[in-house]
Amino acid sequence: MIEIERKFLVTSKAYKTEALRKTRIIQGYLNSNKQRAVRVRLKGELGYLTIKGESSKNGLSRFEWEKEITKSEALELLDLCEPGVIDKIRYEIKLGNHIFEVDEFFGDNTGLVVAEVELNAENESFEKPNWLGEEVTGQEPYYNSQLSKKPYNTWTS
Repeated sequence: MIEIERKFLVTSKAYKTEALRKTRIIQGYLNSNKQRAVRVRLKGELGYLTIKGESSKNGLSRFEWEKEITKSEALELLDLCEPGVIDKIRYEIKLGNHIFEVDEFFGDNTGLVVAEVELNAENESFEKPNWLGEEVTGQEPYYNSQLSKKPYNTWTS
């Protein structure tokens, strides 16, 4: 399956009052290689194993395969992950025909808040909420697999 998404920085906390739900996510990487990332995620009480391929040149699309696993399997696999586990709360906000997923990061990535919107086509238009800031689609430092290696708190302005 090909995933098409755009990613943006977030300029205010207004998304919190608009959220339909929020879920804590803990995730790690068994492999954070640019060509194929293998992620383990604990999302609430559910576990997931995800494989993502390399992004397209414009950063908008890439192959993604995901399988639900048990919470205990996810916890066992998280113990095998590379250093740099990601801890975040995901807020889901519906706007028009789209769901924006806003991730507020914690730990070594505290202070970073990123919104993603999945699309059906690369040129699909969508309504933008007023808290959506600069687009960072395709910018590798904002990929979770990279944040696990080089966290936000190590970036210099």
